[in-house]
Amino acid sequence: MATFLDSLTNRDATPALEKVLSFTEARLAMIAQNVANIHTVGYRTRQLDAAGFQRALREALDAKGDDPFKKLEVNSGDEVRTGDDGRLKVTPSLTPVEHSLLHDGTNGSLEHQMAMLAKTGMTHDLATMLLKEDYDELRQAIRGTV
Repeated sequence: MATFLDSLTNRDATPALEKVLSFTEARLAMIAQNVANIHTVGYRTRQLDAAGFQRALREALDAKGDDPFKKLEVNSGDEVRTGDDGRLKVTPSLTPVEHSLLHDGTNGSLEHQMAMLAKTGMTHDLATMLLKEDYDELRQAIRGTV
């Protein structure tokens, strides 16, 4: 049975922002791994499809509607799914071979990884800021200072 606190934290943008933060955290870790192995012979870069995640998040938000007791279930292929515990499970996949494969068997482009890092970092920062605002408003309401 859902609690009163669940109903407060599972409404508006809060669940979506939490999913975005989980996704961007995993994507930043994946990019760091790709960069760390950029010169490792035979290493194939990993990917997390941001556009696929965004589509899946939109579909999940539409399915959830305004029901504060319904959990936000985000599922996007093999890369992203919501676990039984409600947390986002993210599993990067290998970047397809049709991307440029170099003579040493690698397919990494440092420039591409840095561009993904910048974009993902900005998304993460924005979601963090918005979630902080949500929690600040909730804190003010609890304290009666609204």
